Amino acid sequence: MPYSRANAMDHVVLVLFENRSFDNLLGRLYQPGEVPSFEGVLARDLSNPIPDWAEHGAERKVVPYTVATDMDSPNPDPGEEYQHTNTQLYNILNEANRFRDAGDMVAPFNAPSPGQRPTMDGFVTDYISFLTVELGRQPTYDEYKEIMTGYTPEQIPVLSGIARGFGVFDHWFSEVPSQTLANRAFWTAATSSGFVVNRPMRNFLHHNHAETIFDRLEQHGKTWKVYVLEPDSVSFTGMVHMARLRERFDTHFVPFAEFERDTSNGTLPAFSLIEPNLLAGHGDYHPAFARALLPGIEVPIDPPSSILAGEAFLSRIYEAVRSARSSTGSNAFNTTFFIGWDEPGGTYDHVAPGPVAPPDPSAPLGQFGFQFDRSGYRVPAIIVSPWVQEGVVFNAEYRHTSMIATLRQVWDLGQPLTGRDAVARTFDHVLSLDTPRHPDTWPQITPLPCPEFQMARVAAGEAFSALGRHLCHGLLQHAKQTGMTVPQAPADADSEISPALALDLVNRIAGRLFSRLG
Repeated sequence: MPYSRANAMDHVVLVLFENRSFDNLLGRLYQPGEVPSFEGVLARDLSNPIPDWAEHGAERKVVPYTVATDMDSPNPDPGEEYQHTNTQLYNILNEANRFRDAGDMVAPFNAPSPGQRPTMDGFVTDYISFLTVELGRQPTYDEYKEIMTGYTPEQIPVLSGIARGFGVFDHWFSEVPSQTLANRAFWTAATSSGFVVNRPMRNFLHHNHAETIFDRLEQHGKTWKVYVLEPDSVSFTGMVHMARLRERFDTHFVPFAEFERDTSNGTLPAFSLIEPNLLAGHGDYHPAFARALLPGIEVPIDPPSSILAGEAFLSRIYEAVRSARSSTGSNAFNTTFFIGWDEPGGTYDHVAPGPVAPPDPSAPLGQFGFQFDRSGYRVPAIIVSPWVQEGVVFNAEYRHTSMIATLRQVWDLGQPLTGRDAVARTFDHVLSLDTPRHPDTWPQITPLPCPEFQMARVAAGEAFSALGRHLCHGLLQHAKQTGMTVPQAPADADSEISPALALDLVNRIAGRLFSRLG
C-alpha cells in the first residue's frame, strides 16, 4: 500500500534513558571526514586538568580523554546535581564545598558569574572531590581517570547501529544543568516549576502544577500512554507530574509489554513515552550509581547493567517499531521513534552549552537562586523513521523542549507551554525523504549479552537505584501527608533505610497509585 510523508508523525514514540553525555556514548560514532560535519571526540586533543590539591597523580597535570575499558564506566556514578554540574562545566569549586556531598554544599553552590562561558574542564576536579566523599579517601589516578572516558561503536552496537542507520543530533542539549527530575519535567512540561534537584522529591509530587504535554494532547483529542519497563511498579513521569496526572495513573500508565502488543496490533496512541526500569537502575544506561548506598557500606549493586541492559532494552523497542505492519493503524511508516536522554549525569562532554530563555521570566528565582537562563550540556539524541535518510547528522542546536515545540507544530496543539518551548527549534523537517525506506532494509542489530546474574538480581528485587532511593523518601512523605498506612515504614520519612526495605516500601505505596504497573 502507498505511504505518505504527511503521515510520518501520526504516532510518536519517545524513550528517555539516563545520565550519559553525547561524548560518552556517541563521541566516536563517525571518523573525521566520514560525514560532512560531526562534533565528536576523534582528532581532538581533549583533557581536563588535575587540581593541585589532588593527593594522587597531580604531577601528571592533566587526564586525557580515552576509551572506556569496561562496560560500567564511570564507576561510581559521578555527581549530577546542580552544585556538581557547575564545577564540571566551569571548574569552579568553592573551597568550602570541596569534599562535600551536594546536600551539604553552601552558597553560591559553585555557580559561575553572570555571562561566564563554560570551560568544560572541571570534570576531573569534581570527580576527585565527589569520590573523596563517596570512598572516605582521595581516589587514585586510575580511579578518577574514568570520568574522562567514553565508548566506541563496537562496545555499544545497538545505539551506534541505530544512530548510523538513521539521524543523530550532535548539538542536542539538556535543559537544566542538574539531574533527572528537573530535566524530565522539561521534556514533558517545558519547565520544572523552579525546582533544580531531585530531593526533596515532595517538591515535584506536591508543588509542580505546570501544564504538561499530556494535558495539551487531551485538549486537542490526541491519545497518549506512558509505558514502563517491568518489573518497575512506578512511573517517574507520573510522580513528577502527580499534581496534574494523578487521575490518569490507572488508565494511561501501563507495563512495557503493552507497548509491544500495541505496536504489533497497530494500536499505538498518538504519543508514547517509554520509561526504562528506573527503580532498579536496569535497562536505562545509567552508570553504576554508588559503591556505598549507606555511609561506610559498599555494595556491588549495579555492575554492569548500565550499558548492556540499556542496549538490550533499546533493541526491544527498535524491533517492536521496525516490525509493526498494521495496514489500518500504527505501523513503521507512520511512526517516528525518538531516542533521548534526560541529562548527561556528570559524564564528560567537550561542547559548552550556551544561554537559553527562561521558561517564565517573571517567575521568582528557583532553587539555589538559579534563573534558568543557561542550559545543561549535550546528551545523545537519535531519530528513527523510514522518512529519515541513513547516516545523517543534524548540526543545529536542539534541546528537550524541541519535542514539545515539534508536536505543537505538527499536531496544531496551540500556544507554547512556556517561554522555553516557545524558542526551541522544531525537527519535523528532518523527515525529508520522498520515498520511505522499507523496514526490511533497516539495520539488523544484535545487543551484546547482559550478564545473567544481574538480570536475576533485578527479577528478584535485589537491585535498587539512587533515583529509587530518592523516590522512596518522596513516597513516604506522600503517604504520611495523605494518611496512608504503610507497614514497616520508619517514623521519620527522611531516615536512611536499607535498599531491600526501601524497595519493598516503594512497591507497597506505588501499588496503590499505579494499579496497572503493580
